[in-house]
Amino acid sequence: MIEGVTLKPLVKRADDRGWLAEIVRCDDKYFTRFGQTVVTMSYPGVIKAFHWHRKQDDYWCVLQGNAQVVLHDLREGSRTSGETQVVYLGENSFQVLAIPRGVAHGYRVLGDEPVLLMYHVTQPYNPAAPDEERLPHDDPRIGFDWSTQMR
Repeated sequence: MIEGVTLKPLVKRADDRGWLAEIVRCDDKYFTRFGQTVVTMSYPGVIKAFHWHRKQDDYWCVLQGNAQVVLHDLREGSRTSGETQVVYLGENSFQVLAIPRGVAHGYRVLGDEPVLLMYHVTQPYNPAAPDEERLPHDDPRIGFDWSTQMR
């Protein structure tokens, strides 16, 4: 795993009315600060990648559908600098992914259903000075092949 990246398995507490799951708590050992919560929907086949932050950490949870999340450590001095990690989030892997600042991240929607991604960030978005750096999905420094690998 990339240094500072954590996965928190989520527990669904079900009864005859449905289910409930706690996503992020202020006392989670990896949670640093609350800034803002966002929900986004992406259509099947969409790739949203790559971006990274200088000041904020992200906490991602796919509520609907399934996504292939790709992380790449851009931090100089990190013991995992230059490493790439793939994580699958969604209905088939219900968990929260903590993404530290300096780690580029993006995702591809898998399957035929849209992805509903909810994420918490440690800094509110400031349109006058956004903390968001972009890299192309096919950036050669990362070199990630987004195609499905037949095995």
